[in-house]
Amino acid sequence: MLRLAVPNDAEAILAIYAPIVAETPISFETRAPSPEEMARRIEKTLERYPWLVWDEAGVLGFAYAGAHRARLAYDWSVDVTVYVAAKARRRGIGQRLYSALLELLGVQGFVSAFAGIALPNPGSVALHEAAGFTPLGIYRNVGYKLGAWRDVGWWQRRLSDPANPPRPPIALPELTGHSPELVRAALR
Repeated sequence: MLRLAVPNDAEAILAIYAPIVAETPISFETRAPSPEEMARRIEKTLERYPWLVWDEAGVLGFAYAGAHRARLAYDWSVDVTVYVAAKARRRGIGQRLYSALLELLGVQGFVSAFAGIALPNPGSVALHEAAGFTPLGIYRNVGYKLGAWRDVGWWQRRLSDPANPPRPPIALPELTGHSPELVRAALR
């Protein structure tokens, strides 16, 4: 049920994501990407970070990581996100996706994960806090969507203990090539 995404998952992922973009302030995108753009995003993400899907006779959820910021000193920090299809919410899928994603990121050597949540969103806040995230603060009136100014709360979770000096995080393809058992264990 839990596996790494592939570019061919783009349409199934968009079936979950496009309504969120169009109908809610949860995503700050104002137009859903095309299937081709989503496939490109998946490919680009998998060059370094995990992108996971919950596949149960079709994709019901996905979670992925990306760079927290562009400058080199941020290399050990990631931003993470999770989305679950409306029909599959409250079944623990988001928790399972996050559990595997965060475990893989820790094995890769990332130290901190950050999640931005458009507020109010009590379901997402509960999911993140159940996954071990703690609140950091709120960016007030940071985005304008669907006719209103939106706040975004930020949460953080430690993934691994920071080393001094740190080793560079391991790119996902290197991890899957040299330690496939670690990837399989995280996806169980």
